[in-house]
Amino acid sequence: MPKVKTNSGAKKRFALTGTGKVKRKHAYKSHILTKKTKKQKRNLTHVAMVDHSNLRSVREMLLLR
Repeated sequence: MPKVKTNSGAKKRFALTGTGKVKRKHAYKSHILTKKTKKQKRNLTHVAMVDHSNLRSVREMLLLR
């Protein structure tokens, strides 16, 4: 059997915490920033956790069964 590969896009976008949760970054922080308020941009900077409804598919992409 060949080795199972992780999803390359997922390994760039997600990271594990020490307790096993999956961290993600917020969207809408890469371009067209002039029309967004300072508060909006500041709040998009913070790291968030992957929601429970998406956790299974993200863990499968990262091969964390």
